[in-house]
Amino acid sequence: MISRDDLGSWLEGPKPGPQAQDYPGQRLGRPENGPGSIAGLGRRIVALLIDWAASSLIAAWLLPQNIWGPLLIFAVVNLLLVGTTGGTPGHRLLGMRVVRLDGNWAGPLRAALRTVLLCLVLPAVVWDADRRGGHDMAAGTVLVRTR
Repeated sequence: MISRDDLGSWLEGPKPGPQAQDYPGQRLGRPENGPGSIAGLGRRIVALLIDWAASSLIAAWLLPQNIWGPLLIFAVVNLLLVGTTGGTPGHRLLGMRVVRLDGNWAGPLRAALRTVLLCLVLPAVVWDADRRGGHDMAAGTVLVRTR
């Protein structure tokens, strides 16, 4: 016989299904903490602020009175450095790196797609349960901790 305990209540919400995970990145095979784990929101925001400030300073020096200058410099830095070294100066300072889902180097094509979508802003603010923004989901990348 089925009891109320078997069915639960609408107040309890849905029961975890096969996709349930205990921490962000678990279903991607990432560790919960330390190197290789998914980078947290705080690190990401600080890295973004560092990169944007540096881009703004460079743009003010190279492209005076150009409102698109900081975004252009930001895009070029992301494209070149994520595609070659795996991260921007902000990423590196805060111990993060952009990698493919299998943990290998992202490469220039994924970096290009990620950069274009990141500069559009909207994909970057749409996240999944693994803390991957729309730009990372589309590029097949993830931002992980290096330390």
